[in-house]
Amino acid sequence: MTLKLNVNGWEYVVESHPSTPLLDVLGNELGLNGAKYGCGLGQCGACTVQIDSRAVFSCLTPIVSLEGRRIRTIEGLGTTSSPSVLQTAFEVEQAAQCGYCIAGMIMRAQVLLDRNALPTEAELRKHMQPNLCRCGTHMRIIRAVRRALNMPPAFGDRERAP
Repeated sequence: MTLKLNVNGWEYVVESHPSTPLLDVLGNELGLNGAKYGCGLGQCGACTVQIDSRAVFSCLTPIVSLEGRRIRTIEGLGTTSSPSVLQTAFEVEQAAQCGYCIAGMIMRAQVLLDRNALPTEAELRKHMQPNLCRCGTHMRIIRAVRRALNMPPAFGDRERAP
């Protein structure tokens, strides 16, 4: 089946079975490898991308449901020489350990940035909860999102990098 997909502002024509997961099309057909295969069950969030204004597990999303929708991946946020505010905050806070989950974490956080410039601590934590970091850097990830949102440090945060 031939489908038109809008990914990171570019129009692509893909030839895939309608039930093919978006994650497979991104990596195998478009060469966008930021979203990672973690569990294939929508339980870890390593494959999170933004579809319209929602954070979505791309491993569970069939491409047939995406025609006419805007898809944004980590590759659409910034570049190595010009990273986004959120990508910079993750770097400054050293939020990655192995880095496998980070693209999904950043995409989930970007949805929050786009939707709510002043979330409460509870809203931030609830929003980020579906994505898992097996290395346990959740506190650094939360600090990075807080930094990008210009939120003050939470009680118990250690001294933050400048």
